[in-house]
Amino acid sequence: MERKYKENNGCAGICCHGCGKMDAPLNTFDWLAGIPGNEDYTDIVEVQFKNTHKGYYKNSNNIPLKKGDIVAVEAMPGHDIGTVTMTGRLVLMQLKKTRLTPESEFKRIYRKARPVDMEKYAEAKAREHDTMIRSRQIAKDLNLDMKIGDVEYQGDGQKAIFYYIADNRVDFRQLIKVLADVFKIKIEMKQIGARQEAGRIGGIGPCGRELCCATFTTNFVSVSTTAARFQDISLNPQKLAGQCAKLKCCLNYEVDAYVEASRNLPNRDVELETQDGTYYFFKCDIMRGEVTYSTDKHIPANLVTISGKRAFAVIEMNKRGERPESLQLNGEKECKRVVDLLEQENINRFDNAQRSGKKHRKNNGNRSNNRDRKHDRRDKNKENAPKGE
Repeated sequence: MERKYKENNGCAGICCHGCGKMDAPLNTFDWLAGIPGNEDYTDIVEVQFKNTHKGYYKNSNNIPLKKGDIVAVEAMPGHDIGTVTMTGRLVLMQLKKTRLTPESEFKRIYRKARPVDMEKYAEAKAREHDTMIRSRQIAKDLNLDMKIGDVEYQGDGQKAIFYYIADNRVDFRQLIKVLADVFKIKIEMKQIGARQEAGRIGGIGPCGRELCCATFTTNFVSVSTTAARFQDISLNPQKLAGQCAKLKCCLNYEVDAYVEASRNLPNRDVELETQDGTYYFFKCDIMRGEVTYSTDKHIPANLVTISGKRAFAVIEMNKRGERPESLQLNGEKECKRVVDLLEQENINRFDNAQRSGKKHRKNNGNRSNNRDRKHDRRDKNKENAPKGE
């Protein structure tokens, strides 16, 4: 049986429900939202709190929820306020990332947030910055080697989570007592790393986009300089480090493709023997599958670029005791490289053409004005000339 969906802004009203406001980190697009029966598939709902803090709760009261609804959820003690970010089938796929199952124990969703709940929530959030500044001073007075990077109040204001960074283990028992006496709330300390702190603060990366850790990255995989070596990236600490002073997470994005492509190239320590002499590895283009060899180990001399397939063929010939006349095959042509348009001409050529066009139009205008003046003078002379001449 064919179902007909009512048109809504040209998208049949299906994808609009999954968009929501893109004003929060780790915001996901629920592409199944709006499909009939999607919300009833599971009673587990994904709820997001401040920054990268997310949780999964059970909608045991069967409250009709959709993405963007503000709800009051169970907390210890009291309740917390969060925003629904996902419902339906995709929630079960998100549970796999956190190693949870639908049979696990989840806290409950009490209700949709009321105006009274939102007033308490606004009051609690307004205290976060001042609490963070004052707690840093308290930790400094106690001579604790730690940095409190963020404070997150619970929706009802009864509890606060203090996120801190420390290189070594910190005994913060005295700190908890002092904070509880000063702020009159329940204190929870949570240690995070430099990457998690950058994700909570946010920012713009050198690529011009918002930080990956503040948008979609939830699991932080260790990054090493080996990933940079596989991609032939210069091992410059200033360029490889991100805003968290750690190696950039994006170094791991393409390393698998480079490792797979490098298998089609020979080992860099292998020397190629020809009748002209011995060739040593100089450089390679992994994505193009080309290797450049030099007749000198230390400086570029008599550079020859061949394909990885040809290099393996020469290596097999050397194993049999044979030496080809040259590395390149007879009649082998160099592949055409893609040339950037900016390398062909100066980008200011458009400005020069525009200026010359303006000068040309200006000169034409001056010439036409001079012609008009000459015609006017001739007409006046004819009118003033005496009759009979």
